[in-house]
Amino acid sequence: MTVTLVVMGVSGVGKSSVAAELVSRTGWAFVEGDDLHPESNRAKMASGIPLDDDDRWPWLRRVAAWIGEQEAAGRNAVVTCSALKRSYRDLLRDGHPSERFVHLLAPPELISARITARRNHYMPPSLLESQLATLEPLQPDEQGIEVETTGDPAAVAERVLEQLGDEIVLPADRPSGDEPDHPAPSS
Repeated sequence: MTVTLVVMGVSGVGKSSVAAELVSRTGWAFVEGDDLHPESNRAKMASGIPLDDDDRWPWLRRVAAWIGEQEAAGRNAVVTCSALKRSYRDLLRDGHPSERFVHLLAPPELISARITARRNHYMPPSLLESQLATLEPLQPDEQGIEVETTGDPAAVAERVLEQLGDEIVLPADRPSGDEPDHPAPSS
């Protein structure tokens, strides 16, 4: 069976950076979930307006479809997706047995500082509070782990892989410089 790591959490928690490290270590297929947002969602967020469920459902279906494509092709994968609510994760998981959620955590002050430091990102710092209010932590019956993102993204990715342990099989050591055959994640 394939494995799909859904790297989740609020904006600014480090999803893209940690996913990039996971992809570099595994060589797995990757998509930045934000790239699957319709333009209307991006415009709404850029205007400082939080998304509601009506905005999120079509986007989540796109993410779920991508996951399904990877499973059908027999590819392990990594996808970033905020997946803030249990109902969103249920939609992503429905019919996709490969999924393992990787919920990234950090103190709100650190997340706010990261968002404020970002340039050329459509999500303004003003929306962090609404994301934190919407966030529903992983429940015991959801397959996944929680990982603190304080520190270097490479160290965080290492902690992710250690915590997942036997749930995933990593490829044999790749020679130094061997690059995965997919585009690198954008930050």
